[in-house]
Order: sequence, then C-alpha cells, then structure tokens
Amino acid sequence: MEITKSQFKSQFESILEKLGQKEGDEEIIIVDNGEPLFKVSRYQKRQGTAELFASLRGKVKYYEDLTTPTTEEWGEV
Repeated sequence: MEITKSQFKSQFESILEKLGQKEGDEEIIIVDNGEPLFKVSRYQKRQGTAELFASLRGKVKYYEDLTTPTTEEWGEV
C-alpha cells in the first residue's frame, strides 16, 4: 500500500493500529512527489541462533578439538 507523507501524518495512529492487527507481511510505502521515502511494516521477530540450530543439537560429531591450530596444514605461521 502506498500513501503520501501528508496522509501518513494525518492517519498515523490508525495506520499503526491497522498494521498491529494484521498478521503477515503487509507494508506501507510512504512517498513524496511519487518517490518512495520510507517503508513501514510490522516488526518480525527473528529466531536466535539457539532456536535456529536446536534441531541439530547432539547430531554433530567431531573427534578432536576444533580450536587447535594445525601447523601441518598451514606450516609455520
């Protein structure tokens, strides 16, 4: 949905209420003289690292210390 700056200014509260009630990815583009200035959308919480990789916990196997440098591969650094 596109609206002008003046429309956004006069309808600010109702626009925020409308965005707050809807689920989904609706966004409002605020334009000035036909040029887009801002995009207003509902905040989407991102998953944290623990949540993203929770299904992999306990499934990855390693057999040595992964933080130890291997001089054989890199030579003398």
